[in-house]
Amino acid sequence: MCFSPALFSTYDAAGKIVVLADILRATTSICTALFHGVKEIIPVGTIEEARNLKAQGYMVAGERDGQVLDFADFGNSPFNFMNEQVKGRSIVYCTTNGTKAIHMASGCTHLVIGAYVNHLALCDWLAARDSDILVLCSGWKNRFSLEDSVFAGALCESLLAGGHFATICDSVHASLDLWRAAKNDLLAYIQKAAHRERLLKLNLDDVIEYCHTFDTVPVIPVLKGKSIVADK
Repeated sequence: MCFSPALFSTYDAAGKIVVLADILRATTSICTALFHGVKEIIPVGTIEEARNLKAQGYMVAGERDGQVLDFADFGNSPFNFMNEQVKGRSIVYCTTNGTKAIHMASGCTHLVIGAYVNHLALCDWLAARDSDILVLCSGWKNRFSLEDSVFAGALCESLLAGGHFATICDSVHASLDLWRAAKNDLLAYIQKAAHRERLLKLNLDDVIEYCHTFDTVPVIPVLKGKSIVADK
């Protein structure tokens, strides 16, 4: 389990399935988008790439520091992906943390998107594969993120309980401790998160409860080439 993209290069990801977590809000939004009929998510690492693809006719979902990019069709809320407007569309996606982490891990053998909203489906999907796993928290500008790390603990607890996995990773044990401190009242615990405060100041905190609700969209988003699609 990797707490920050800044630490990713210190891990050996070769041959492993990398699970990316960006709970508020990128990975929750990607799961939601594909479940609601978006054809593919095209993650880009820079605003300029997103702007160029917008000029080519693509729909763009993009933000920086929570603010919607001035040329984007909408921002990074999962609620933006629950309408007919996006069904069947290819959507360019550019966010502060999540898409940068996706590009960092894009050279790995398998990259899958994780969130509370697809937790059970993801656990089943991972258990069905004979592979080691590296959970990558997208964090906040390379810093530790509480909400991503707590989710990592929830995921690790479920995987370990299933009997298919074992660990000697200190980060896994730390994330398990965080999850066990939070699990009895997750929404109350996550009020401590700095990003929750950032969203509140922007009047974007309406997503907090949805982003911490289990198993609402049983879809497995995987990176194939330059796009994220639902695994069939």
